[in-house]
Amino acid sequence: MLKFVNTDIVFQEIPDETTLAINLSGCPCHCPGCHSKYLWEDIGEELTPETLDDLIERQSDDITCVSFMGGDADPEGIAALAHHIRAKHPNLKVSWWSGRQYFPRLIDRDVFDYLKQGPYIAHLGPLKSPRTNQRLYKKEADGWQDITHRFQKK
Repeated sequence: MLKFVNTDIVFQEIPDETTLAINLSGCPCHCPGCHSKYLWEDIGEELTPETLDDLIERQSDDITCVSFMGGDADPEGIAALAHHIRAKHPNLKVSWWSGRQYFPRLIDRDVFDYLKQGPYIAHLGPLKSPRTNQRLYKKEADGWQDITHRFQKK
């Protein structure tokens, strides 16, 4: 079961999008140096399709994307909610920020427009670090493109 702790409208997580970021609890990754350790706990409200619709409808005039921040304990649940967004809110893009190194094989990645992968490794830094192990991918007509460079200053 997916639970969310809070949401926010963000502008930096997905380039060129105004994103409803949904912070999910129960993270199994437990990355050393994590900036959101409170999300390791099993806390918050259940994220059902109805709850998701309510969150989206409250911000519908302001957002272009919905991003699941976490959810690695229930990838099938994330995929089901992504399919729900596609069916009920087809004008929105869908993103998943995962702390896992690899995308789950049994999940259809094409239901997403953006995928962030990789655990946080302190000495490599976050996406804005040129040494980061984390990657943000954008689905394009010709396949998945690594757009991590868009976070890094030149």
